[in-house]
Amino acid sequence: MRFLHTMLRVHNLDAALEFYGKLLGLQEVRRRVDDKGRYTLVFLAAPEDAPAASDALKAGRRDAPVVELTYNWDTEDYGEARHFGHLAYEVDDIYAVCERLMKAGVTINRPPRDGVMAFVRSPDKHSIELLQKGKALPPKEPWASMPNTGKW
Repeated sequence: MRFLHTMLRVHNLDAALEFYGKLLGLQEVRRRVDDKGRYTLVFLAAPEDAPAASDALKAGRRDAPVVELTYNWDTEDYGEARHFGHLAYEVDDIYAVCERLMKAGVTINRPPRDGVMAFVRSPDKHSIELLQKGKALPPKEPWASMPNTGKW
């Protein structure tokens, strides 16, 4: 047995792609539109993983570290199920990423007070954990004194 991917249902594909693609920096490596089933699947990979993920998917292999966004065309209320947990991504500068996301209106649920870890929320309320690559960055404002908000 091996891990294949994480699938997330999204309410608005454009908003999800704005968040995961433009804001978080993931890259689309495959898209499947199913008119009969009335859904669209979009597979995204982190920039360092995108070339290998794209090659693997083109070769018909399922060994690429990807996130699958599933958009069902018909309206469906998924609620705010907390059984999912979170996705985790390593970043080069956690403060810069959190600042960019906050300026774009993304909720920072758990600020990177320790220079190591933060949690943010996608438009569909999925928790995304951001972890500083390498050693912790020194604590700095406004993050060091920023309180938690919401759930993660």
